[in-house]
Amino acid sequence: MGLDYRQFPVLVVDDEPDILRSFRFNYEEDFDVLTAESGARGLDLLSVHDVAVIVADQRMPSMSGTEFLERSMDVRPDAIRIILTGFTDVDALVQAVNLSRIYRYVTKPWSSEELRLTLLRAIEAFQLARENARLVEELRRANERLAVENAYLRDSVTAPTEIVGVSSAIHEVLGLVGRVAPSTSTVLISGETGTGKELVARAIHAASPRRDELFVAVNCASLSEGVLESELFGHRRGAFTGAIEARKGLFEVADGGTLFLDEVSETTRGLQAKLLRVLQEGEIRPVGDNRSYPVDVRVIAATNRRLEDEMRAERFRDDLYFRLAVFPIHIPPLRQRPEDIPVLARHLVRRIATQLRKSIGDPTPEAIEHLVRHPFPGNVRELANELERAILLAEPGAPISEDLLSDHVLESAAAGVPPGRLQAATDDFERQQILAALERAGGVKTRVAEELGISYRGLMKKLRRLGL
Repeated sequence: MGLDYRQFPVLVVDDEPDILRSFRFNYEEDFDVLTAESGARGLDLLSVHDVAVIVADQRMPSMSGTEFLERSMDVRPDAIRIILTGFTDVDALVQAVNLSRIYRYVTKPWSSEELRLTLLRAIEAFQLARENARLVEELRRANERLAVENAYLRDSVTAPTEIVGVSSAIHEVLGLVGRVAPSTSTVLISGETGTGKELVARAIHAASPRRDELFVAVNCASLSEGVLESELFGHRRGAFTGAIEARKGLFEVADGGTLFLDEVSETTRGLQAKLLRVLQEGEIRPVGDNRSYPVDVRVIAATNRRLEDEMRAERFRDDLYFRLAVFPIHIPPLRQRPEDIPVLARHLVRRIATQLRKSIGDPTPEAIEHLVRHPFPGNVRELANELERAILLAEPGAPISEDLLSDHVLESAAAGVPPGRLQAATDDFERQQILAALERAGGVKTRVAEELGISYRGLMKKLRRLGL
């Protein structure tokens, strides 16, 4: 199918009414002709019409043709420009040649048929340039999405790949994840630093209908307000110093998927108002743009602060809080669920050892006891760092023994914890080990005792003590 030239408007700017009437008479059947009697009127039309070709007379009062064409670049930078000049306008011809993006200059009087062919070729050049720009933008967007996907894959290597724990608190968190994942509801995850808020957000995304789309994470505390706004919403070329090209924001990158706003409590009230607009209207406005664009993004936010306190201090907007906290999930700190430490330690040792390509045995019971006694103010992240250090120190094939733990963990453990808490954690660890061994052995207790390295009588005593 041939090109429909009438889909590409042509703007003619000339202060002589006869010239404008001549253009309409000769070319209205071929093109969508817009006319303006001055440069100012021409700029007004450019602001509301997607003009493909601009034809301007050089000799006009108030604003010359070359001046108008220069100013038109700020409004329609991709339009094809043609200037009308007389044979005696030598200076104007030189200026027209030096002016960038001038497609042709046409001398008066012109041939009607030759000018028609010039307009046809100009529209074809415009359509070709726009199609090329579209393909370049598609390629850039694909590369951008690929970069985000690669970043996700890199993050997945260094972060836990599943939520691990045996405590009732973790089972409650998992239950909430399963309930909210199939919906599109906004989720607010709270908890201390290092408790695994992003891990829970990824679990929600992975169990949702959006699992095949991108999961994009941004730490709101790591960027200044201006940079964060541009990062989230994108910006247009020239929006600020250094914005030499337009850039899509993370809301557009995550369109169709999930955007995770970590440490959302660190945003300013001004940016909070813009986040609220996205949640209410489902559209974003890039920095430096006067238009809004729809996006379909599920937002999951996280905070290590009590937002109720932040609202009372007027540092966080009430309306944004209620938009974010449609479905709140709280992750308790590790010190409140020490029974998770043994199973977490085993899981982390195996995962980290695999990443480091080192064969390492599980932590010894003595090492587990010391880990359970430590309060871990840095939570799971601190536990992972502690075990990574121990793995690097350990001999290949050896288990993680207590002498490989850091001094501050050993000193903290020596300070002691309530006996009941330690015993409960130790019992849970033994229970999980025995249950797993029973399952592998098909319930044959002699095999279980042999696998665990204890006597049959010792196994039976543990079974009775643990209620198994």
